[in-house]
Amino acid sequence: MDYPTLGEPIHKPLTELEVKLEANRCLNCYDAPCMNACPTHIDVASFIGKIATGNLKGSARVILDANAMGASCARVCPTEELCEGACVYKKDDSPIRIGDLQRYAIDWVMDNDVEIFTPGPSSGKHVAIIGGGPAGLSAARDLRRFGHAVTIFDSNDQLGGLNTYGIVPFRLSAEVAIWEAQQVVKLGANVVTNAHVGRDITLASLLKDFDAVVLACGMGRVPKLAIPGEELGGVLDALDFIERAKLGKDVGNLGKHVAVIGAGNTAIDALTCAKRLGAEHVTMYYRRGEAEMTAYEFEYDFAKMEGIEFRFFCAPKRIIGENGRVSAVEFIRTELVAAGEGVLESLMHVPKTIQGSEFIEPADTIISAIGQSRLLDTFAELGIRTREGVVDVDESLQTSRHGVFAAGDCIFEKGTREAMVVEAAEQGKVAARSVDAYLNDPSLRHGSGQAPA
Repeated sequence: MDYPTLGEPIHKPLTELEVKLEANRCLNCYDAPCMNACPTHIDVASFIGKIATGNLKGSARVILDANAMGASCARVCPTEELCEGACVYKKDDSPIRIGDLQRYAIDWVMDNDVEIFTPGPSSGKHVAIIGGGPAGLSAARDLRRFGHAVTIFDSNDQLGGLNTYGIVPFRLSAEVAIWEAQQVVKLGANVVTNAHVGRDITLASLLKDFDAVVLACGMGRVPKLAIPGEELGGVLDALDFIERAKLGKDVGNLGKHVAVIGAGNTAIDALTCAKRLGAEHVTMYYRRGEAEMTAYEFEYDFAKMEGIEFRFFCAPKRIIGENGRVSAVEFIRTELVAAGEGVLESLMHVPKTIQGSEFIEPADTIISAIGQSRLLDTFAELGIRTREGVVDVDESLQTSRHGVFAAGDCIFEKGTREAMVVEAAEQGKVAARSVDAYLNDPSLRHGSGQAPA
């Protein structure tokens, strides 16, 4: 199936000449700062060296051995903060284009339908993975390489999670995300789609039918704004909006004025998507300041180049409508005040409304991008311990239930910056190693009850 692109991709692939120039700039640093800066610790010098000698299969193997989501990460990783940010050339403001070289090697694998890995000898063990996003796919890929049977349960029609459904196509196409998922399926992973834990799957059945479970279900939908008028037509969930646009579904008439509430990467994607779909005036509204935005800096810069407007220190108070549809939003100005003791550093200052500062802005469509809700019901059904909605895990990523591990957004700490795809890939890799150790060492398996606190 061909999916819409919504205009030109943000990053175009390197030309052959650019590849040769970039690959031959690598100094093969002895302390490999780029490798250390990568959450999955890809051997950057090795894969670049193989590109320089024309060994593209070997290069792709180095990348994918460390990061099963290497194709996606080559497109969406904040490389200027990670590998390229650590490059020794950074001081001259000319770091090696590591992300683009990574994309070049893996695109060659995609274009030539080259298989890199094979499943390991069967162990006779069977692992359930709840969630087919980056963390779940990464865990499944490595578990198959270890020889364990794997069944992935996912609530969507397609695997890939937010890579498939929640990142705008001009940054990451659905085809790339689905190709990545198919590499896991080709290794022999079983897949059950449209499956919901707690409704279609119970913990009792999982513990009965599988030797271990990996929870990689991410998070839920965007929560409600909880203000009057939210029931009006034209109020959209950012993730649903991006998904519909990415898969070529009808998003409705956005009108001239689109207001996006929130300041994370999903908000930026919703803003730029609305702009590319023809909205004349697209504005982000955020109750904190520019310094508190959780979106990547390069995403913010890109949105500004796309003509997006930004309004800080204002919160929506009510939605105004005409004939059952949004016509305007009333905002109130905010200021940051000290939150007091006992809070995360990133939350030490919280927004407080300024009475009497209300103002009204026209809006034909409002897109809510204020984060994602936690899957509290799912975690309760699984009987695992959480802290403020975040699954509690030990250093091996095992939850409070023996044999139940977790990775990805469901274990990402609240109140910090946004999670990265590369971090989910690394956590899936760690979870797979921990599950493998658990299955192969009887002393680690204490039954299916609660683990010690």
